[in-house]
Amino acid sequence: MKIALIGATGFVGAAVLEELLRRGHQVTALVRNPAKLAARPGLAVVQADAQDAAQVAGAVAGHDAVASAYNPGWTVPDIHDQFLRGTHAIHAGVQASGVRRLLVVGGAGSLYVAPGLQLVDTPEFPAEWKQGALAAREALNLVRATALDWTFLSPPILLAPGERTGHYRLGQDAPLMEADGSPGGISVADLAVALVDELEAPRHVRQRFTVAR
Repeated sequence: MKIALIGATGFVGAAVLEELLRRGHQVTALVRNPAKLAARPGLAVVQADAQDAAQVAGAVAGHDAVASAYNPGWTVPDIHDQFLRGTHAIHAGVQASGVRRLLVVGGAGSLYVAPGLQLVDTPEFPAEWKQGALAAREALNLVRATALDWTFLSPPILLAPGERTGHYRLGQDAPLMEADGSPGGISVADLAVALVDELEAPRHVRQRFTVAR
């Protein structure tokens, strides 16, 4: 397929890019600085600002789907506002482009750890991640309100570098845990596998899902 990828130079986006190319998809990466991505077979790089809806629309038009791993950066002081600005622009741009399918990698903070209680609202949630997690939760609410054929993938509580095994467990709105009750985790490579599996064989259209090893 022909896939437009937003966030291709980030931690998650880079893994998604590798997985898409590994499977032979044609990828157009939207980046602010094209110099960050080297030329590769199957990859086209387009300079575009994810916070500009018109630029997003122009770059993704004509693709089969858009995959977004957008994150302005955890160290950005106003991450909450920038995250939402980008989210609004991406949704508006994709809708204006005529592309119907949007897959979003969000956060684990909106997963429910108890009835009516999301992870981001627990006292133990790390303060340094809170503003980004709150914005990612709002991004889920915003994509639910669109007319797009969207899918939102929440990572497990633990997401780290690691090997690609191609194996994972599926969940829905609650974080997946280990048998001993400890938080579930996954490598970023296998998170990308799950996202591209969903792209190729949709099972969660207009739904959120989560995964863990």
